[in-house]
Amino acid sequence: MALKQLNLVVRGRVQGVFFRASAQREARRLGVTGWVKNRNDGSVEILAEGEETSIRELYGWAQKGPSAARVDRVDTRWRSFSGDFPDFRILD
Repeated sequence: MALKQLNLVVRGRVQGVFFRASAQREARRLGVTGWVKNRNDGSVEILAEGEETSIRELYGWAQKGPSAARVDRVDTRWRSFSGDFPDFRILD
C-alpha cells in the first residue's frame, strides 16, 4: 500500500467540541501519525501520514467529526509522505 500525507482544514463548529481529542483517538485507532491543532480562524487543522486507506478513513471521519461538532467544509491538500511523525499529537 502507498504511504501518503494529507493536510486537512476543517471548518464549522469544530473548536470547543472535543474535535482534537476525538481526531487523535481516531488517528491512533487507524495507525496514522501527525498532529491536530486549533487555528486562530476557528477551524481545526490536521496533518496526517500513513497508509492511504487509513488516511482516507480519517478524512471520512473528519467530514463529520465528533457528535457535538458541525462540519461545514473540509479543505484538503495531498502531499508526499515524510515519515517525520512518531505518533499523533495534539498541538497547542
